[in-house]
Amino acid sequence: MAVLLQVQKAFKSYGDQILLDGAEATITDDVKVGFVGRNGAGKSTLLKVLLGDEELDSGEVIRHPRLQVGYLRQHDPFVEGESAMDFLMRDSDQPDWKCGEVAGQFELKGDCLFGPVSALSGGWQTRVKLAALLLHEPNLLLLDEPTNFLDVRTQMLLETFLKSFRQACLIVSHDRTFLTATCDHTLDLSRGKLTMYPGKIGKFLEYQAEQREQAVRENASTLAKAKQLEKFINSNRANANTASQARSKQKQLDRLKLNEIAVDEKTAYIQAPVVQPRQGAVVRCEGLSIGYPDHTVATDITLEIEHQQRAAIVGDNGQGKTTLLRSLTGSLDPIEGSVRWGHASEVGVYAQHVYTTLDERDTVLEYLEYKAEKGTTDQQILAVAGSLLFRDDHVKKKIGVLSGGERARLCMAGLLLGSYNILVLDEPGNHLDVETVEALAEALLRYRGTVIFTSHDRHFMKRIATNIIEVRDGSAKNYLGDYDAYLYAMNQEIEEGNRDTSAGKSDRQKTSGKAARKEMTKEERIASQQDHKRRRKQLQALERNIARLDDQKKAINEQLLTETDPEKAVELHEQVTKLVQELSDAENQWLDLSQFE
Repeated sequence: MAVLLQVQKAFKSYGDQILLDGAEATITDDVKVGFVGRNGAGKSTLLKVLLGDEELDSGEVIRHPRLQVGYLRQHDPFVEGESAMDFLMRDSDQPDWKCGEVAGQFELKGDCLFGPVSALSGGWQTRVKLAALLLHEPNLLLLDEPTNFLDVRTQMLLETFLKSFRQACLIVSHDRTFLTATCDHTLDLSRGKLTMYPGKIGKFLEYQAEQREQAVRENASTLAKAKQLEKFINSNRANANTASQARSKQKQLDRLKLNEIAVDEKTAYIQAPVVQPRQGAVVRCEGLSIGYPDHTVATDITLEIEHQQRAAIVGDNGQGKTTLLRSLTGSLDPIEGSVRWGHASEVGVYAQHVYTTLDERDTVLEYLEYKAEKGTTDQQILAVAGSLLFRDDHVKKKIGVLSGGERARLCMAGLLLGSYNILVLDEPGNHLDVETVEALAEALLRYRGTVIFTSHDRHFMKRIATNIIEVRDGSAKNYLGDYDAYLYAMNQEIEEGNRDTSAGKSDRQKTSGKAARKEMTKEERIASQQDHKRRRKQLQALERNIARLDDQKKAINEQLLTETDPEKAVELHEQVTKLVQELSDAENQWLDLSQFE
């Protein structure tokens, strides 16, 4: 067991914020460590220190001479026009058969491996980066939130790989399901101190809670003893016969110490809208085809969702989850078929990137007052704001100065101030920290309405989903089973794929990259190239349209800043609102088209 990395007496601060305060930790070559801590605790900063991108204020990091670090960086390392195979060979200097073997672990083959890497969705590009990282044969993997924005299948492929990876890992993640599956140790960064626990995240959290409870009990006992000593001292210090005893008791009292119990940081408590439970079908889709005028994403969808269900829409990136969600809510017209909502359905929508549409001149309180149902009291508005951590002077902040996470929480607060009996949530956990996501899950479990949602967070999905709707291969179906049953089926598919990969490994090692490219016929390759060119033209047209709409929006916003005529201001605001919707539609269309490609 060799020590790969050792952090000794590490100090690091930014201004008044102390991130590392005498922190110490050791990572050996035989452990997979889940690195946890609250948002802003300094986890990413420590990773930068370990990579040599930043320096400690004091202390040191001792590295083994044979340490080979693999780090999944967020920047785009690709060269224009190259394929995934070209990139893997260029980046690793490995032969094509070796690159193909490692790429196969992440299901990179066919067009995904030999077509332009720029045409792949973000999730597939991440698979290419992971394959490249592994080809360098690191003995320590550093992964910073590797599951963010990955579809479930890619997450599971990464999970499967890490289970078989024989070297050390240090993984920053808020996804407890992922950490439980991949890591056997837990490293916690809290208030500048590092604590290594030889066990999984669940056991660590139990241990942490037990330690806190024990410290509280010991403090209660110490305080009771101190009270008795003070009573004795006060009663006997003036008496000559007992004064010496009082002085002795005072020394005992002075030696008593309380355990330091860190005060918990503020945590969101979320109250979902209170609604009357209902029975029967809440929404019914018949013969539904979804997509855009120039391409159809999925067809012949027949679905029914019942009241009080919490239906999770799942599927690989680019398959059409968001397109289905938008079609259900009416922000995207169906190509064919129908979507029918039940009587008295009140639908509240939380969409991806919704916070970008907020008026930056409004304050938090003004926005919530606008969103609140008629008759909502100031006290109720402030209570909801406080539940999502907008307290005291924070409610007076302009939206323009809020972070992405704060804007996301604000939009969620606005949604919760309504009386919606149906909540449609597109990636509600994005931009929310893990504690707020947990609070949201608790609220949705108490909610007596219907929830239809998408999420990449399997822990969140597993907790609240009552049924699964899978979008796949141009169609969608209501999956009969809970999330565990769905994951079991996915694992079976991945294992079958691995068996097929193993069976064909020797043949692939004998096949050059050139031969691999001949898997398709000449006619198929020509058709594929023509299809790619057509989609690229559509994407470029969309990009030009997005730029034009964005310029128009900026120009009108500048007019609004100086406009003094109220009627003209209203007219300009309506124009901005319309442009924002057009811009959102164009961006979503670009995203769906680029992922589908």
